[in-house]
Amino acid sequence: MIDLRLAPYALLLLRLSLGVMFIAHAWLKIAVFTVPGFAAFMAQVGFPSALAWPVVLAELIGGVAILLGLYARAVAVVMLPVLGGALLVHIGNGWVFNAPNGGWEYPAFLIVGAVVQALAGDGALALRRTPVPVLGGPVAV
Repeated sequence: MIDLRLAPYALLLLRLSLGVMFIAHAWLKIAVFTVPGFAAFMAQVGFPSALAWPVVLAELIGGVAILLGLYARAVAVVMLPVLGGALLVHIGNGWVFNAPNGGWEYPAFLIVGAVVQALAGDGALALRRTPVPVLGGPVAV
C-alpha cells in the first residue's frame, strides 16, 4: 500500500534527482565535451550530429522544468527519447557504467525513474502540476 502522506515527498526527491541529473549531463556536454565534441561523438555512434544541440537543450530545459516541478510528469515523458538514445549508445558496452564507454544500467535506471515520475505524479512543491484526467477519483501527489 502507498503511504499517501509521504508519497508526495518521495516523488519530490525523485523529481529533484532527475532534474539535477539532466542539468548535470547538459552541463557536461557544454563545458567538458563541448557541443561540437558531443556532435562528433553522436556521429561516431550513428546518430545525426545535428541532434547535439536539441539533446543538450532538452536536457537543460527539461532538467530545470523537472527540478522546479513545471509539468514534471509531462516533461519526464518528453525526455524518454533522449534517455532511450543514451541507452542505445551504451547497450553494447555491457553492465556497469564504469565499463569502457559506460554501461547500459544507468540510462535504463533513468528511464524507469522518468516513467515512475510520469505515472505517479509531480510530487510535493511542484510549481505547475501536470493536468491529468483522473479516472478513479481525486488523488493529488
